[in-house]
Amino acid sequence: MNRRSFLSTAATVAGAAAMAPLLSACGSGSTKKSGANTGEGLKAALPSYVPNGNAVKPDIAPVQGGSGAATDPAFLSYPASPPVTVSGVPGKGGSYTAITPMWGTNPPVGNSFYQAMNKALGIDLTVKPADGINYSTIIPTMTAAKKLPDWINLPSWLNSSFNTGGLAGTQLADLTPYLSGDNIKKYPNLAALPTGAWQNGVWGDKLYGIPCFSTSFGIPGATFYRRDILEARGITADQIKSADDLMNLGKELTAAKRGVWAFDDVWTYLQTAWNVPMNWRVDNGKLVHPFETQEFLEALDWHNRLAATGYMHPDTLAGDVANGATRFYSGKVLIAGGGLGAWNLSDHQSGTAADPNYRRGAFNAITAGGTGTPVIYMGAAASMISYLNADLKPAQIEELLSVANYLAAPYGTAEYTLVNFGVEGVHHTRVNGVPTFTEEGKKDVQATTYPFLAASASVISNPGGEQITKDYSSWSAANVKYLTKPPFWGMNLSMPQAIASAAAATSVNDAITDCYHGKKKVSEVQEVIASWRSGPGDRLKQWMTDNVLDKYGTGQ
Repeated sequence: MNRRSFLSTAATVAGAAAMAPLLSACGSGSTKKSGANTGEGLKAALPSYVPNGNAVKPDIAPVQGGSGAATDPAFLSYPASPPVTVSGVPGKGGSYTAITPMWGTNPPVGNSFYQAMNKALGIDLTVKPADGINYSTIIPTMTAAKKLPDWINLPSWLNSSFNTGGLAGTQLADLTPYLSGDNIKKYPNLAALPTGAWQNGVWGDKLYGIPCFSTSFGIPGATFYRRDILEARGITADQIKSADDLMNLGKELTAAKRGVWAFDDVWTYLQTAWNVPMNWRVDNGKLVHPFETQEFLEALDWHNRLAATGYMHPDTLAGDVANGATRFYSGKVLIAGGGLGAWNLSDHQSGTAADPNYRRGAFNAITAGGTGTPVIYMGAAASMISYLNADLKPAQIEELLSVANYLAAPYGTAEYTLVNFGVEGVHHTRVNGVPTFTEEGKKDVQATTYPFLAASASVISNPGGEQITKDYSSWSAANVKYLTKPPFWGMNLSMPQAIASAAAATSVNDAITDCYHGKKKVSEVQEVIASWRSGPGDRLKQWMTDNVLDKYGTGQ
């Protein structure tokens, strides 16, 4: 798996995970506090935000929205002369180990890229990628033995598996004295990361985590469509304003005899059209779970009826998720929900390999009834968080923070180019101005190593695929005004394992999947929900009320 295709996969996974709260399970007998942050404590722990004046100027500037949201800056070409943001060598010769998740083939140990990075960083950093598929079981084994490396990436969607909140302050180093407030100005590239991203690394009013791939446009996903095919038939995204419009479009597009169906799965990211809450809603000071709302039932009913229309691909209804991208590329399905990480050059290359006219688009946010203002709930501002070992001495922490500052250099800088593409002439060459991997670069330079320890804020960039960048930027700009933070956004919560399991609501979510695939009726899902609510659901709500809402509020 190459760097770009990996990022597509990782971002899609993170997007789906962003639909869930940031949780960390503790043992049932733990007396450690919930890990949530007080408003005053959070403010004191967070670093100051200082935009980096040395960054490369984007071709398309960010567009501001509400709730602190903003689109990512966009670049139509890669800088011909990358500027330098870090003077000298950040490290002082220390030796360290690091572990990051790896979805793909591990680079050779001690390869030329690792050697070049160690020289540039001024330290001896041994990166040991671990199997991403089994990462949730690998790391707890290390923490149980108290054998964490010096630097480790703990994806936030696995906080429950890792007990990250319980590790904070015991096995993970407190970075508050080094990074809070104006202290971060010692590390200007880190100071340029969005404030909301740092919030995902704060536990119990103290800062522990360093965000990677941060953004102020943390939308989990969208409802995509084959723009090339629909526009050839005179259909544009702005014509779709309601759920009825979508249903009618499904009828128009489906031609089963020709092997074409309108829809793949769209439930995950379309349900907000009915204003289904993201995790929780607070009405009159009381918590309301999505499963308790009328909006949820209306959304589920629509998707259940969609499954019965014949407008969804039969393999989709059968639960075949693995081949969804293939169906979309080949034009067998024309509308599909997905994470925003799918909208990039790698996707375009895969799509045009199947159909030279391939072009991805996304529908703007809609309301089910076609009136009123749509809502898009913001997901996490960063899902990949790295941590330092609590056993490190202050001088070692400062050395690694200087290294993190190097790794977080903005897009297009000299440091970014080395971290992401390696040494020019060895790991990459310029092809039409675009850094392009050599065979050695393809083998050695992985996005799951250094950028998973620290990375610059996200940008929209697809060198060689400028139209993709323009399309994504245009869609982002049109929808950023709808972004809003859900209750408890960015609040890290350490839950007892039983409560975390209740929040997962596996039995309900399995029934929901069966329902929007037409295998269960809405009434059958309601029965499963009633059973869940009478036990795990009630316990979850009570725990959230007592330990979070009553103590810390909603975080908004």
